[in-house]
Amino acid sequence: MLGENHSLAHEFPEHLDTIKELSQSDDAFSSSASHYNALDKEIRTLELRGGPIDDQSMNQLKLERAGLKDMLHQRIIRAK
Repeated sequence: MLGENHSLAHEFPEHLDTIKELSQSDDAFSSSASHYNALDKEIRTLELRGGPIDDQSMNQLKLERAGLKDMLHQRIIRAK
């Protein structure tokens, strides 16, 4: 589905407290989470506006987002 929200808060609502704690106490997590959310916003914007991007570039952005999401999720789980 185009334009779907994949922000950390939307993807992991059951872990909002942990995400907030890690964002405040762990600079590396905070930086990665910010990058993930910015990347997600960029992808949504490109999808909704039909931005000037080829399929290979869009897929690369989505793969980067997926990798970040997996890494952040593992960090969230370890913090619990």
